[in-house]
Amino acid sequence: MDTSLLQFVCIMESNYVGSPVFKGLQRPLEFMGIRGRFLTFAAMAIGFSFVGFIIFSIAMGKLAGFVAMLVMAITGLITIYVKQRGGLHAKKRYKGVFVYRELYVH
Repeated sequence: MDTSLLQFVCIMESNYVGSPVFKGLQRPLEFMGIRGRFLTFAAMAIGFSFVGFIIFSIAMGKLAGFVAMLVMAITGLITIYVKQRGGLHAKKRYKGVFVYRELYVH
């Protein structure tokens, strides 16, 4: 065995503590301004727009299919950007006054 290879193997064995663990991305997943779970929605919007292109191009012609595809894709992506501004999780904001009775029993 070559001595440099042997030294490398010894160094690797001495620094090895356990099995390697993937610890995540350390920051939120984002691609082209679209975050987290909205990436799936974006892929679905593009997929539906492609299906819309096929249906409209068969029914009305290629130009109508192209226009339908653009309208569906842009509508889907704008919807995603608007929902994304609200946050990753759905938040309900109740308006009004809440009275908690019998919260503490004396």
